[in-house]
Amino acid sequence: MAEFEPIVGRYLPVNIGSDQHRIFVEEAGSGIPLLCLHTAGNDTRQFRHIMNDAEITGQFRVIAFDLPYHGRSAPPDGWWLRKYRLTTAAYLDAIRAVWSALGLERPLVMGCSMGGAIVLKLAALYQNELRGIIGLESSAYAPGRYNELLHHPAIHGGELCASYTYGLNSPFSPEVNRRENWWYYSQSGPGVYQGDVHFYSLDWDAREDIGNIDTTRCKVALLTGEYDYSCTPAMTEAVAAAISGSQYTLMKGMGHFPMIEDHASFRPYLLDALTHVTSQ
Repeated sequence: MAEFEPIVGRYLPVNIGSDQHRIFVEEAGSGIPLLCLHTAGNDTRQFRHIMNDAEITGQFRVIAFDLPYHGRSAPPDGWWLRKYRLTTAAYLDAIRAVWSALGLERPLVMGCSMGGAIVLKLAALYQNELRGIIGLESSAYAPGRYNELLHHPAIHGGELCASYTYGLNSPFSPEVNRRENWWYYSQSGPGVYQGDVHFYSLDWDAREDIGNIDTTRCKVALLTGEYDYSCTPAMTEAVAAAISGSQYTLMKGMGHFPMIEDHASFRPYLLDALTHVTSQ
């Protein structure tokens, strides 16, 4: 008999703004909903280790979805007539649309990199509807990552994006895992990574919003790798200092993609964060 992994993937028709989308969603486990948000230019495959972790899926319904234009989610009709540019408003609309379509009640939301940024805005706006957030490599403001060479006709975009992000891994993470993340990045659609970084470095600024987060209503755990030079530990420390009652942990020996680059080392940090955000 074939032995399948416990991850189940399906397509979800959902309206985001004025567009109808076919969104790919995968999940594993049961219990408290844990909605996971992938990094810029990547997709839900980054969370496969978490979805295969029986201790986590025994307590949590781990759900992840590919943003429009990403992974196995298609772009909307007419995508060829416009340049892809993610904005804070569009990002929030996409998350809320999927969250609502799935009927999630007081979920936890965990995001990494640009996902770790947007969870801060979710907590500021919708803290009464959330149980808590886990921000992986979370920053309230992250200028400097955008450049025009990320989508250029003379450059192989897939290899550039994959190699551009490869250096964000810790040098101590297993190479097989770093290369796996490289492979996922190499499959990003033309201009998608650049469009995401447009949000992350040019549109994103939550420095005033995060002070409104009430951690008695919405728990906050922040985890950042010591080798992350995109969202540095100092950037996340600034976020933690602005959110009273938040829990910040520096992940020793980790980089920018903890859930995919070294799940074994990341796991104890994640379990501790999950305990914090589910505590009464």
